[in-house]
Amino acid sequence: MVGRIGRPHGVRGQVTVEVRTDDPDLRFAPGATLLTEPASRGPLTVAGMRWHSGTLLLTLAGPDGEVVVDREGADALRNTQLLVPVEELPELDDPDSFYDHQLVGLAAVLPDGTPLGEVTGVRHEGTELLVVRRPGAADLLVPFVSAIVPTVDLAGGRVVVDPPEGLLDL
Repeated sequence: MVGRIGRPHGVRGQVTVEVRTDDPDLRFAPGATLLTEPASRGPLTVAGMRWHSGTLLLTLAGPDGEVVVDREGADALRNTQLLVPVEELPELDDPDSFYDHQLVGLAAVLPDGTPLGEVTGVRHEGTELLVVRRPGAADLLVPFVSAIVPTVDLAGGRVVVDPPEGLLDL
């Protein structure tokens, strides 16, 4: 995810964007095509981009090529996640960094190999949290730090979770 559409700005169809990329000028350049979640709202094409008081404002064209020109159309896009195609993502230099899509679907296991569940998402709320779906229990939010998740084995399809006392009881 490179961003999330927020509230409309003004009455001419511009939207505010919560930026989730380190290169917004590239990702949101006019002409860039962005996938969406929910997918039914996209793909969207950036028709215009500008910064206003530190906030990114975009003018977008819908899947039909029509530019959103009013506040109502902009409001209909609120909370849409903006994504880039996986093939356009650069290789990560840090071997301990991962894209969210690489982690989703991995099995979560305890250090002794006991199954814990499946990673179904990554939340970015100050720190990264792995969302682990556990059978017969509530989803578990695991801080994605090396002390708690010491091993990420993409080839093996698993992450090892070494929880501190009490984490599994939440």
